[in-house]
Amino acid sequence: MRLVGVVDPDTPRADAVAREFECKAFGSVEQMLTTHSEVQAASVAVPTLLHLKVARELMESGVDVLIEKPLAATLAEADELIHVASVHKRIAQVGHLERFNPAVRATLPLINRPMFFEVHRLSEFSPRALDVDVVLDLMIHDLDVVLTFVRSEVKEIRAVGLPILSGKVDIANVRVEFESGCVANFTASRVSTERVRKLRFFQPGQYISIDYGRQDVLVFSVGGTAGNSAGGEPSVNPQIQMAKPAVMAEEPLLAEINAFLRAVRDRSRPVVSLEEGRRALELGLAILQEIAKHAGRIGVAKA
Repeated sequence: MRLVGVVDPDTPRADAVAREFECKAFGSVEQMLTTHSEVQAASVAVPTLLHLKVARELMESGVDVLIEKPLAATLAEADELIHVASVHKRIAQVGHLERFNPAVRATLPLINRPMFFEVHRLSEFSPRALDVDVVLDLMIHDLDVVLTFVRSEVKEIRAVGLPILSGKVDIANVRVEFESGCVANFTASRVSTERVRKLRFFQPGQYISIDYGRQDVLVFSVGGTAGNSAGGEPSVNPQIQMAKPAVMAEEPLLAEINAFLRAVRDRSRPVVSLEEGRRALELGLAILQEIAKHAGRIGVAKA
């Protein structure tokens, strides 16, 4: 496959990107499709409110799509995207990037019965993506990963969040309990002085720590419970074995794009389907509802 062009209503920006990647610039999806009827796949990286409009136009024209997270602004829009993809038999993948993080991929085979998660995703303030709250901007990455690990229905949500530098929630803390009994605590902030992206969880006999940024995994096992095959080493406590599973280094964004293109070529189910994107969105929206309820109880409103 080759890069045909870039679409952006900001003409100077579109022209600059087109020159950099030696392709053509277009001011609209319609213009691109009219000029290049051979377009097979496209990446939809527009504001969330426009996901449905742009992705629907592409899919109805026979183009497969990689849609950035969150999948849509509402569940109704997500359902419409799922419907359009089904009717037009399009391959549609959601851009939950951390699913392609080598550390997450290395952890999947180790999952047995996760019971407690502690997740932190902190970043410095940026005017990017202020069309959505921090839950749908940053935390949704971790919601998707935990839902993939736990595979259980949500039972209860407790959440608090505050607007700090924007008119939307910029920092949030959430406790999610699943029907399986697993509990997950999430903290997300886009007003931090440091950048942190870590997920840690406990399951019977094991503690597993993932550093998204460093792309590594540490496994602490009691009494040799799993992990020994990954090069277990005694820790300070002789009853605990520490292992560092092998991680296949790969740039997550490149891995995501390659996975999408493979699905397009093979007409196979993408790694992150629209249904999975909807699932993460549903949890994110439910969390925002709980944040709003908490804000109402304590008399704090958005800016």
